[in-house]
Amino acid sequence: MLRKQIKKFSLVLVIVLLTVSSSLAEHPAKLSSGQTLYVPVYSHVYSGPNGQPFQLAVMLSIRNTDPRQSLTVTTLDFYNNDGHLVHHYMSVPITLGPLASHHVFIEENNQQGGFGANFIVRWQAKKAINAPLVESVMIGARSGQGISFVCPAQPLVN
Repeated sequence: MLRKQIKKFSLVLVIVLLTVSSSLAEHPAKLSSGQTLYVPVYSHVYSGPNGQPFQLAVMLSIRNTDPRQSLTVTTLDFYNNDGHLVHHYMSVPITLGPLASHHVFIEENNQQGGFGANFIVRWQAKKAINAPLVESVMIGARSGQGISFVCPAQPLVN
């Protein structure tokens, strides 16, 4: 049963990621030497006639899209529905080499963030590079019913 759910999860995730990456290819590349990003995440969505919570697992994905230069993630903080800091996901900066990735996974049963949770991600580079692809992927399954969706990061003005 668990293997079947994992296979379904994997298939849905691949389809979602392919759809998102093909639509993103239409946008011109943006160069930057650093940004502060707001990334929405959903620990649940409301479903059914009574608006029951449908629990979701969350994966925050940070992908260095530059083929030549590294970037450094300096902040990776998780905030709850009320805007209060829940967790610092790093104690030291993380350097991502060219085309490298990093992720944070939050299990379905972790409901600390609530419906309006978010990550604040800060990154920097020594010179202007292709901006990283930062997004959250939400996925959940219950009684043979699955849901998945992706939310892109939103750059903030410092």
